[in-house]
Amino acid sequence: MASYDIAVIPGDGTGPEVIREGVKVLKAASSKFGIDFKFVEYPYGAEHYLKTGETLPDSAIQEFKEFDAIYLGAVGDPRVKPGILERGLLLKLRFDLDLYVNLRPATLYEGVWTPLKDKTHEHINFVVIRENTEGLYIGAGGFHFKGTKQEVAIQEMVCTRFGTERIIRYAFEYTRKYGREKKLTFVGKTNVLTYAHDLWARVFEEVSKEYPDVKTDYAHVDATCMWMVKNPEWFDVIVTDNMFGDIITDLAAIIQGGLGVAAGANINPNGVSMFEPMGGSAPKYAGKNVINPIAAIEAGRLMLWFLGEEEAAKAIQDAVKKTVKMMKSMNAGQMGYTTQEVGDLVVKHLLES
Repeated sequence: MASYDIAVIPGDGTGPEVIREGVKVLKAASSKFGIDFKFVEYPYGAEHYLKTGETLPDSAIQEFKEFDAIYLGAVGDPRVKPGILERGLLLKLRFDLDLYVNLRPATLYEGVWTPLKDKTHEHINFVVIRENTEGLYIGAGGFHFKGTKQEVAIQEMVCTRFGTERIIRYAFEYTRKYGREKKLTFVGKTNVLTYAHDLWARVFEEVSKEYPDVKTDYAHVDATCMWMVKNPEWFDVIVTDNMFGDIITDLAAIIQGGLGVAAGANINPNGVSMFEPMGGSAPKYAGKNVINPIAAIEAGRLMLWFLGEEEAAKAIQDAVKKTVKMMKSMNAGQMGYTTQEVGDLVVKHLLES
């Protein structure tokens, strides 16, 4: 029997509610497929910070390295100044654990509403692979004359050849193995970012020669936003930098039915990786049992996929597909079911398959 140690960070707001349902589904999968999970819960998030002044200690990072995966609910609370938890917890996890791959599937399941007229689940089915540890998010820069009329703020975009090549190579490998059309699109802004994205373009071209079976394409990020709305079926796998990836994945989430169904993986291919729903903590819905847990369940599916349990992952996805057909909406409070009932439906469909 395969055994996995999973660190669980339920987090803030509705995070604990959706993670509860995700763990429920994972436990059902464990009984069906003979997988042993050992879940260890950690308190990090807004409440912990407000009580202790601590976001994420270095000791926790060392502990996490001993796990097979991290399952994160959400962090964020209006009582905590923006940036504290994001940099002190989320970005610290990404940087210290070297989670350099952010993988975001954008799949519209049958029966789920999309704001795109005449587009169905047959048109919206692609993956965005975002570089997760460099670019504008690295925090290089600073202020000069802060608080004065002469104030200058500098935020530098840092791209290394090492970081660029490894994410592009990961994207080619993923496209070769999982791409529907074996097509990889580099999304950038080569006409303006003439240093950073010149590096990206040259590395993309060089690495592509090692993958003659993978079709390649390039699109400016602004054009990508346009085509993602007009013709999302054009995309198969996208690779892009940190900032652009952050932006286009939210657009992708909306066209796949909203943040209630969007999940992401933060991957270190050679170490512990982290999996999370993308909807945030949604504090106004906390404790009401009305939040959509599908994204958290999908994050658990991605975790199983990463751990090599692809049969179990597919079974969860099939159960999710059956469940969302029964739901009135993917929006909180409009699903036709409670948070707990949605989780129960996924478990029911999983065990019946």
